[in-house]
Amino acid sequence: MSEFVFMNGEYIEAEKAVLPVRTHAFLYGTSVFEGIRAYYNKDENQLYAFRVKEHYERLIRSAKIMWMENPYSLDEYCKITIDLLRKNEYRTDVYIRPTLYKSSIKVGPTLTDNEDSFLIFTTPFGDYFDANAGLKLCVSNWRRTSDNAIPPRAKVSGAYANSALIKTDAHEAGFDDAVVLSESGQVTEGSAMNIFLIINGVLTTTSTTDDILVGVTRNTVIELARELGIPVKERAIDRTELYLADEVFCCGTGAQIVPVESIDHRKVGNGKIGQITKQIQTLYYDVVKGKIEKFKEWCTPVYD
Repeated sequence: MSEFVFMNGEYIEAEKAVLPVRTHAFLYGTSVFEGIRAYYNKDENQLYAFRVKEHYERLIRSAKIMWMENPYSLDEYCKITIDLLRKNEYRTDVYIRPTLYKSSIKVGPTLTDNEDSFLIFTTPFGDYFDANAGLKLCVSNWRRTSDNAIPPRAKVSGAYANSALIKTDAHEAGFDDAVVLSESGQVTEGSAMNIFLIINGVLTTTSTTDDILVGVTRNTVIELARELGIPVKERAIDRTELYLADEVFCCGTGAQIVPVESIDHRKVGNGKIGQITKQIQTLYYDVVKGKIEKFKEWCTPVYD
């Protein structure tokens, strides 16, 4: 059975969804996108799209930074996404990639006088990382792009060249991923995921003004921690605090919630998944599958 994508205002077979080679977004990375997950609950035979509204709210904010006009309203974006998932009839976990892009056929990086187009593709998607095995991280030699360069709070495709360099060098050095510092030398996030430290029982993470992508999963973690009675603090984090933290984990739509075993060859805690990390992780996996009534509003059912 063919998979469908949404492109140019209609649902078409994936193999027919193509872009001209001179498309502005291809030449200059001038697109903004979201990564959204939908989780299959086998017991209910239901697919739940997780926090779709919040992802599209961020897409709309990214578009504003990048001189883009949204062709659809927030509600229309959400409906198109659910309709596409229903059309593809998935009975497994799914990754959803909506992209708003500069589609003019032109040479030159200018964002104005440049048409905006929208597409979504979806694909079956399991765990990006093993949720139980801890990551081995390093601190990258590359720096995160700043708000005055390519702002990380906008999810711009061209900015992911920065993430690609960070992650590739980490892999080549034998690590799973990396922690990235700002130009001022303070912790920002991972190559493409937010980071949390547990220090003396307090869940600690970088603030929204520390050159990070303001993650939807990051917000989810903060809300779940408060539900569990775990205190949360958002503040600047120094590099050496990474080495002294009792627990560390990373989070994101792709990564989900994954513990960190070591950073720069220094063991985090006892090198195993920590108690607080495990609490949050367990609750998270129940929430995304629509099992927790209090957070059911975050989960949009696909099938009637």
